[in-house]
Amino acid sequence: MNKDLLKTVIADQEYYFEQAKNSVKREFSNHFCISPEIVIITGIRRCGKSTLLQQIRTIQSEKDYYINFDDERLVSFKVEDFQMLLEVFYELFGEQKSFYFDEIQNVEQWERFVRRLHDTGNKVYITGSNAKMLSRELGTHLTGRYLSVELYPFSFNEFITLKNPELLVKNFYKTSVKAEILSLFHDYFNTGGFPSFVITKDELALKTLFENILYRDIMVKNNITNEKEIKELVSYLAGNYARLSTNSELAEIIGVKNASTVKKYIGFLADSYLVFQTSKYDYSVSKQILNPKKSYFIDNGLVKRVGFSFSSNLGHLLENLVFIELLRRGEKTFYHNKNQECDFVLVEDKTVTSAIQVCYAFSSEKTRKREIDGLIDAMNAYNLQSGLIITSETEEEVFDNNRKITIIPAWKWLLETTNG
Repeated sequence: MNKDLLKTVIADQEYYFEQAKNSVKREFSNHFCISPEIVIITGIRRCGKSTLLQQIRTIQSEKDYYINFDDERLVSFKVEDFQMLLEVFYELFGEQKSFYFDEIQNVEQWERFVRRLHDTGNKVYITGSNAKMLSRELGTHLTGRYLSVELYPFSFNEFITLKNPELLVKNFYKTSVKAEILSLFHDYFNTGGFPSFVITKDELALKTLFENILYRDIMVKNNITNEKEIKELVSYLAGNYARLSTNSELAEIIGVKNASTVKKYIGFLADSYLVFQTSKYDYSVSKQILNPKKSYFIDNGLVKRVGFSFSSNLGHLLENLVFIELLRRGEKTFYHNKNQECDFVLVEDKTVTSAIQVCYAFSSEKTRKREIDGLIDAMNAYNLQSGLIITSETEEEVFDNNRKITIIPAWKWLLETTNG
């Protein structure tokens, strides 16, 4: 590294700041800016972390100390070069107390420098594309010094903000407004929320994004040498999302001898924010671990367009969308399966607080009864007085022995600030 190169990179990267001025404002609490702790923004590649970081810069009085380490000119940047970077910032902008680092996990031992900044009274904002950075690097050196923010592709609210923001301040019950929102919901349902794809609809770009996630964020980062195994696992999960499976079953399907290898691979997929799993809720943690799990993908648009042979089951696609929204809301999510199955139960402090069933449409009375009975089974198991069924369009209320079941269209639930 030399100072002239760093100055060139810093000057060139102001492009990101200018570009973000006209972007959709991401949902973010101002609390993170006010607190003295380090702010860590993590999430899947290209979900908008850098844009959010730029938006934070726009509202701060100090905004100049920014650099993005996902730049080929910085591939040889080492931890000892941080001191030179600090000197460059001083030379260019004078003394400031706020730092903004994009994709800092590309620099080994970065956390030592960030800790020094924080311990000397500086405010630091960081983005990264791997969940493991929170448990590994930060757990060792930054315990108690940071707040974490997990960012996902656009929420439906953000999607509408991009497409037609005036709808969000109009009466949802007005026929023309509701029709427009429904149209946008079906677009969001199929397109997903990756900002660049929502804007460009470039199918090739989305496939390229997936390949970058698979190869750079999963295989290279974790030194995976057997490309066939991990690709077959992802391919199978992409065709069977929202369905139950065990590591032993998956190992047999992709031809792996040891189920622990599949468990390790799924951990890598989760670290990259590509695939998530839910467990059956049980008061025994050991039983939770042993029971089959459901797998979900980060984005409907991605799972539909990366070239896999996937099921077109609309119910599973809606369930996938609901799961990601629950993650976005910070919910701790499990599935229920005692006498009958319920898609989601939400847990807080080891207590089930909500039960949610997902059904794209009540295509028959048999389907309607199955979905309601599954929800009631969960409500009985956890002594809940109310439950929720999320559909594509149906809206009504059902009462069972003084307990209330709310059936709500997904678009309306997505626009709520809580899960009702």
